[in-house]
Amino acid sequence: MKMDVLLGLQWGDEGKGKIVDFLATQYNMVARFQGGPNAGHTLEFDGIKHVLHQIPSGIFRKDIENIIGNGVVLDPLIFKKEVEALDKFNLDVHSNLYISKKTQLILPTHRLLDAAYEEAKGKSKIGSTLKGIGPTYQDKIARMGLRVGDVLSPNFKEKYQKLVAAHIEILKQYNAVPDMEPLDKEFFEAVDFLKKFQLIESEYKINEVLNSGAKVLAEGAQGSLLDIDFGSYPFVTSSNTTTPGACSGLGVAPNKIGEVFGIFKAYCTRVGSGPFPTELFDEDGKNMQTEGNEFGATTGRPRRCGWLDLPALKYAIMINGVTQLFMMKADVLSIFDKIKVCTHYKRGDGTVTDIFPFEIVDEEVTPIYKEMDGWSTSLRDINEYDALPTTLKDYISFIETELNTPINIISVGPDRTSTIMRNGVTA
Repeated sequence: MKMDVLLGLQWGDEGKGKIVDFLATQYNMVARFQGGPNAGHTLEFDGIKHVLHQIPSGIFRKDIENIIGNGVVLDPLIFKKEVEALDKFNLDVHSNLYISKKTQLILPTHRLLDAAYEEAKGKSKIGSTLKGIGPTYQDKIARMGLRVGDVLSPNFKEKYQKLVAAHIEILKQYNAVPDMEPLDKEFFEAVDFLKKFQLIESEYKINEVLNSGAKVLAEGAQGSLLDIDFGSYPFVTSSNTTTPGACSGLGVAPNKIGEVFGIFKAYCTRVGSGPFPTELFDEDGKNMQTEGNEFGATTGRPRRCGWLDLPALKYAIMINGVTQLFMMKADVLSIFDKIKVCTHYKRGDGTVTDIFPFEIVDEEVTPIYKEMDGWSTSLRDINEYDALPTTLKDYISFIETELNTPINIISVGPDRTSTIMRNGVTA
């Protein structure tokens, strides 16, 4: 059996958590392959909103195994809080959650380094969530980091203190030397909690499941336009958020990738700094933000909002090998009489292009829009594609044609029941 991959095609916050939860019943396992607690996957059902940061979004389905893969960076403190928040729902997290021993650990000093680096950038701030993600991946690449499997080592404390000492030397240069005693105490309490879980060689587990004919869904975090290699660098995250990241982040060979589900909003949002060609600074942008409740699930920061960007979407579809598209938050655009879609960019030299250019960080591009009629009606009680307003179906058809990829799910609300399947999702 091949592993399907589900990931975001924009700057994150596309609604991946909801769709993983919705599709999870078709799978035997859900596995997170990159990112860390800088991700916030929101799920809503039975009138309750849940936000997961590191735990895969299949955790609410009791018969499904969940894996935190080696490509993830894990903060034991946040992990402990996540698990404790799930306790009231009577989930048997200890039996259906596995953590790769090769997953990198986020230390308290990683968070301090993150804050110091960001502060030093001044006006050039990236917009980091300050969760220690970048410094943890930095240590991983420098071959200095600690991994989940290290907590089982008898000399783990010694390894921890050695890395912390190296971090403190750096922090001294930023005049940010901390009192480590309370931070150490809290960290080791969380590590003791972490030890009670199933810490495994997860690459063997995933491949055994696939070889048995069972189905695995790889869950991505952030979005393709934040990929460390292919995003709007340097305003990106610190991991590979695209399909190849699922291979390296889980230990699954490329020839075992099946469907690639690309999730996008019916419009665009972005948190933090960086280019955003279709960003709106007028009342339309404010209304979009309010109607879509566009505030970060992890940080609470307001999200920048704008019209759908097709050149960016085409780029994300290409680099991911997307086979099916899922459109989220179509209901948010119900407040507009007219809707715009960016089809091309006009560059500074006057040329027109539909590619996502390298220079987009330093060169301002002007979006060229196609205007379409809106649907100006609530989608709340609609659960079949044929019942959608004609103008919304026209919008979907136009996007499909431009992207040459089918849109097989349309989300019309935050609840798992507000999801319309179309064309028969192949999973």
